[in-house]
Amino acid sequence: MDGLSLLTITVLAVFVGFEVVSKVSSTLHTPLMSGANAIHGIILVGAIIVAGQATDIWVLVVALLAVVLATANLVGGFVVTDRMLEMFHGRQRPPSDVNPAGKPGRTAGERRS
Repeated sequence: MDGLSLLTITVLAVFVGFEVVSKVSSTLHTPLMSGANAIHGIILVGAIIVAGQATDIWVLVVALLAVVLATANLVGGFVVTDRMLEMFHGRQRPPSDVNPAGKPGRTAGERRS
């Protein structure tokens, strides 16, 4: 494949990817991120394989750059997904020195000392 064809495919993929991702609702964002993380894991494995079989120095440099970028993207995706899932956890119990109404002090059943 010549360079112009590869550039055309890349540009079209960027436009299609942008349109698809921009139309995703917020409730589907976390599953989409999980799927993207799985794809980045496959990309990381492929980059490692290419780096291991590289014979030219420039192929090795590009492959190692791909390994670094894919690793950063994979780790960052899992961190973002974990932070988003934290938002869906229930609220923590209030501290024991706060009564059920949320005000500090004694509750109705406590005796004065």
